[in-house]
Amino acid sequence: MLGEYRIQGRGAAEIAADVERAVGAGELEPGRSLPPMRELAARLGVNPNTVAAAYRTLRERGVIETAGRRGSRVRPKPATTGREQIRVDVPEGVRDMADGNPDPALLPPLAEAFAAAAVLSDRAPVLYGDDPVEPELARLARAALDADAVPDGPVAVASGSLDVVERVLAAHLKPGDAVAVEDPGWGSLLDLVPALGLRTVPVGVDDQGPRPDDVRRVLGSGARALIVTDRAQNPTGAAVTAPRARELRAVLREAPGTLLIEDDHGHGIVDVPLHPLAGATRHWAFVRSVAKAWGPDLRLAVFTGDAVTVDRVRGRQRLGPGWVSRLVQRAVVRLWADGAVDTRAVAASYGARREALIGALAERGVTAHGRTGMNVWVPVPDETGAVARLLHGGWAVAPGARFRLASPPGIRVTVSTLTPGEAVHLAEAVAAAIGPAPARTYV
Repeated sequence: MLGEYRIQGRGAAEIAADVERAVGAGELEPGRSLPPMRELAARLGVNPNTVAAAYRTLRERGVIETAGRRGSRVRPKPATTGREQIRVDVPEGVRDMADGNPDPALLPPLAEAFAAAAVLSDRAPVLYGDDPVEPELARLARAALDADAVPDGPVAVASGSLDVVERVLAAHLKPGDAVAVEDPGWGSLLDLVPALGLRTVPVGVDDQGPRPDDVRRVLGSGARALIVTDRAQNPTGAAVTAPRARELRAVLREAPGTLLIEDDHGHGIVDVPLHPLAGATRHWAFVRSVAKAWGPDLRLAVFTGDAVTVDRVRGRQRLGPGWVSRLVQRAVVRLWADGAVDTRAVAASYGARREALIGALAERGVTAHGRTGMNVWVPVPDETGAVARLLHGGWAVAPGARFRLASPPGIRVTVSTLTPGEAVHLAEAVAAAIGPAPARTYV
């Protein structure tokens, strides 16, 4: 059943660790069936309850899944391996359109902001027990949230959007609970949810955001939480419109016990208005990262939410990292106060690059999506073949498998550094890559 690999161990922890190591090393491939618990127990000479405990641990860690009478198997995308392994190695001389990074030329210089923050920190050092949130950061963040009609709530700081999502999910859910996620959606999030022992339930996405009928269906089937990207959705560029927001709020009001997490992924790089869903349920969190507009290495996100949720997350932070560096917070305050990023200009720049590629693809009969942000999603019939052909033609794009659960194949093209002259050439390469392979004649 497991080919040449034989699971080892005497205790539940040993058995679970052996399986997890084998999955991480590629010795147990995604989708591979595991032995029935009694069969493995007999082989190892242990009680079946020991194997049952090991399998339970593996399920909670997102390594395996159990499908009733069909038994247990390694997840198709096990948390142990992660979606980052589903990537393209970019050879020298190949244009990299796969990395998902912002254009470094559009990021602000940081030296002056950090110098000013250091001077302030020299005058007023932050010590243990001090407020974890820089007061001016909280004031500026709350004013921006108010301007975008995000409901009132305390402001807190974490190390990026994914850090907030992880902490909020852990604050409310228990292993085995179902979380509704966008499909296609952010690969790191699709890894994180099962790594927490939770179950991902896919929700379809179009250019206006999550489809209301899908959301209603999964919440009606027992999903405890819903994660929504408001703008610049990765990988499709979707942005929640006003009509879609009204529909989604109506669906959420039918399930007020749902934990709602909103990620305003496009903050600072988009020019479409925000239409938040927060407030339609009892427990919610809304997060904004500085990564895309001000720099990924700042590792800072501000978030708000209902009082219970924010208090639980802050309490857990105090027991772990304590706080996000106030020096970094002060530098971000300086960047915001100085207007270091012209957000309208950045949005216009990314918009022009998306539109150039989408338009060039349309001229060649290729449908693509990219309403906002820095990515374009192209549905393809065979993403492995498309990625390989593009790589051969000098272009590296991200395979859609990194972002999908049940949605059809596609490729993600990051246009953040695309030049006007490249759009036509890339569109020609994409059109050729997703068309029928040339016929071969053998003699």
